[in-house]
Amino acid sequence: MKRAFPPANAAEHRAWRRNVRWIASLLVLWFLVTFVVSWYARELRFPFFGWPFSFWVGAQGALIVYVLMAALYAWRMNRADRAGDDDGAAEANPVAPDAGRQDSPRRDAA
Repeated sequence: MKRAFPPANAAEHRAWRRNVRWIASLLVLWFLVTFVVSWYARELRFPFFGWPFSFWVGAQGALIVYVLMAALYAWRMNRADRAGDDDGAAEANPVAPDAGRQDSPRRDAA
């Protein structure tokens, strides 16, 4: 079976594998926070900020973890995009960035 978007080279393949590992680890964390904590809620009855831990996770903690997961993934992908842009910039654009720039709009009128 052919992939829809196969990586063009080994570096892209490594980057995609790293991305899949991040996604898998965040999904495991999501599963633990969402299902495992609620499954063992009766056993997790200890005081946490003045409330039972199971209640706190259900009311506040899970939402905080979800937001942190999204922020972590966005930060990680932005970092990976910048690293990919730095690696591919020299290969994709061999011309200097200001080669076609004009200093003023009246330059042709002289």
